[in-house]
Amino acid sequence: MNDKAFQPRRHPHRKTLPKPTATAAALSRHLQGFFCNIPDPRIERTRAHHLADILMIGILAVIAGAKGWEDIENYGDSKLPWLEEFLELPNGIPCADTFRRTFERIDPVAFEQGFRDWIETLVTSLGAQVIAIDGKTLKGSYDRGTKTPSVQMVSAWATKHRLVLGQLKVSDKSNEITAIPALLEVLEVSGCIVTIDAMGTQTDIARRICKADADYVLALKANHPTLYLQLKDWFAQAHARHFADIAHSYDKRVEAGHHRLEKRQVWSVPVSALPKLHGAADWQDLQSVVMVIRERRLWNKTTREVQFYLTSLLSEAGALGQAIRQHWSIENGLHWCLDVSFGEDACRVRTGHAPQNLSLLRRLALNALGQEQSCRRSMRQKSNRAAMDDNYMLTVLMACLPDVGNKNEPVCQ
Repeated sequence: MNDKAFQPRRHPHRKTLPKPTATAAALSRHLQGFFCNIPDPRIERTRAHHLADILMIGILAVIAGAKGWEDIENYGDSKLPWLEEFLELPNGIPCADTFRRTFERIDPVAFEQGFRDWIETLVTSLGAQVIAIDGKTLKGSYDRGTKTPSVQMVSAWATKHRLVLGQLKVSDKSNEITAIPALLEVLEVSGCIVTIDAMGTQTDIARRICKADADYVLALKANHPTLYLQLKDWFAQAHARHFADIAHSYDKRVEAGHHRLEKRQVWSVPVSALPKLHGAADWQDLQSVVMVIRERRLWNKTTREVQFYLTSLLSEAGALGQAIRQHWSIENGLHWCLDVSFGEDACRVRTGHAPQNLSLLRRLALNALGQEQSCRRSMRQKSNRAAMDDNYMLTVLMACLPDVGNKNEPVCQ
């Protein structure tokens, strides 16, 4: 009999995870430092559990795949001996109702500020370049009984480094147009290229982006009918003449994958080469107008889409096409992952501030798992491994807390 048949199977291609050099206590203390200024919303005589413990268990549980309050409690109960090594837990693990009531009442503005403070330690070293801003509806937050509308969140996504930079809830009686300027006010976007879909293509938003010393690439659709039809007709005529005698830049990319062939053609024209545009003076620092034609050949059909963009960047089709292409990573890298890996749309949490606060926990977890690169697996598999392996959970925390042990470590006052 061959004894080799009973030897453990080896995977030479698999990387060995580095052993964490910092203790769980140091990592926990560092992460809690970003959220230590959150006011405790509970009555003092009812505080059987420390707010820091509740927040830390919530963060770890969502990284490990928790989708609701019972999941968070179950994670805490399962990991109690390990959590006791670095959390105080004076009365053990809080129950699911305690997690629910606490996150319903935590100030989401203070929670978001702590999140941005943490992100600044990552973005400072990574240097975000293209920032995509887009909205997402938390479908499960709709309350049929009270007819409370679903919560809408606007997120800023650093496309190159796949990081959520911040989020803001859309007012119940408003839309993304009012939320985007408020989000821009609290983000550091200097030197970046901000890309926004047609909903955010507004002259005021363009001014705010330029005021922040950034550039914009804004999708133009029929919500600006006069300008849209003017550019549509002009580009149609110019395209028919192959842009003869017109100053322009052109770029073409062909990509194959996922059983489809996609061809993208980009034409950018400086504003000086165009006829007088309707309301052009209202778009601050408008430099170029872009037309993108996308053709997708699937196994059963071919689609063709024509899109126009306004931008404060110079007329360079290659760079503009790349920025436009990167914008759509917010759909695949953020929104798709939130729904598939974290079950955001299926989540029925819908009372108080809980939907907004839990959505922030998911984005924190997505950032943390995305920064961990030693395990080349999907987001869901990383989350599963963090749930089962405490050492890997520490590795995830180490990846998203680069300043542990440094003088930059946040300190609670």
